Amino acid sequence: MLSMEALALAGKRVLIREDFNVPLKAGRITDDTRLRAGLPTLQKALAAGARVMVMSHLGRPKEGQFDPAASLAPVAEALSAMLGQPVRLAADWIDGVTCAEGECVLLENVRFLVGEEKDDEALARRMAALCDIYVNDAFATAHRAQASTHGVARFAPVACAGPLMKAEIDALKQALHAPARPLVAVVGGSKVSTKLEVLESLLGKVDQLIVGGGIASTFMKAVGLPIGKSLCEDDMVETARRIIDLAKARGAEVPIPSDVVCGKEFNEAAVATVKAASSVAEDDLIMDVGPETAARFASLLKSAGTVVWNGPLGVFEFDQFGHGTQTLATAIADSPAFSIAGGGGTLAAIAKYGISTRVSYISTAGGAFLEYLEGKTLPAVAVLEERAG
Repeated sequence: MLSMEALALAGKRVLIREDFNVPLKAGRITDDTRLRAGLPTLQKALAAGARVMVMSHLGRPKEGQFDPAASLAPVAEALSAMLGQPVRLAADWIDGVTCAEGECVLLENVRFLVGEEKDDEALARRMAALCDIYVNDAFATAHRAQASTHGVARFAPVACAGPLMKAEIDALKQALHAPARPLVAVVGGSKVSTKLEVLESLLGKVDQLIVGGGIASTFMKAVGLPIGKSLCEDDMVETARRIIDLAKARGAEVPIPSDVVCGKEFNEAAVATVKAASSVAEDDLIMDVGPETAARFASLLKSAGTVVWNGPLGVFEFDQFGHGTQTLATAIADSPAFSIAGGGGTLAAIAKYGISTRVSYISTAGGAFLEYLEGKTLPAVAVLEERAG
């Protein structure tokens, strides 16, 4: 891929795709990790005298309709403070934007435009017409072939990768292509079906696989343990059984929780009860791994050479169900292993437990992170490679 840092940017119209899909609560940003990750790219382009236009999505608004809850206005305000200069939010930008040298303009949510998610060619060409150089710095969206991530790269005069995109790919290559052994993968969170498919491909690469969250419940059901009303995708239970058998054949057993933390309802006031994995009641929700299981998982990380972490072990947003994720986070932070962590829930856990400086590399990506682990071709990366050729 061409690199932004290798190009002359002075006076050029530089259109940068970032992933500034930050979590909001009552219109305020609750975690600015993604903004801080993309900030150096914007600073470098501005320092070089570029006319900087920034694209991003936020949330899942209905295409073609403005939704104030999905506006990038809070992001523009935050970037203004971070950059130490005004960042103007351009609402109607697709037909042209005025941008001076050394100025940064944030373009309103790309998902307000009809055709963005379907990679509409006409829309992509209009985006490309805005710039002299297109920079994709949003590895987190690289698995999606959309107008702002893929189509525009086909038609822009020059298309290149930003520093964050390059750093993300370099870190993943280090973790997967020539990892220090043993390589331990921790996969948790609530998106069961998407991640179970990844686990099968990971088994060919890792020495140890640890599962948590809704995935762990699915594995518990696969071995005949009760899971009550817990998150589980029944049509994936057979897949979980197959993964367990594949792991045994490779000598890389998938450890099943021996104890869990349950609640009767999914809310902040739910009472947390530690139970043996065999004692989950019909009306229980498994919200975390238990302390015995958490300690066992942590001990597996002590001898690791490389750790790949995607997804929390429980509902850590509620403190009473956060012990498992906190124990895991602390173990990763304390480990001398090269560690790479990614995914929205993972970023929030890292921020909550204050370990950001003790993880080797924090990826802003979730789905792209997983698909790269799986060995899939990422459309937004592939098109940059084609343009460089």
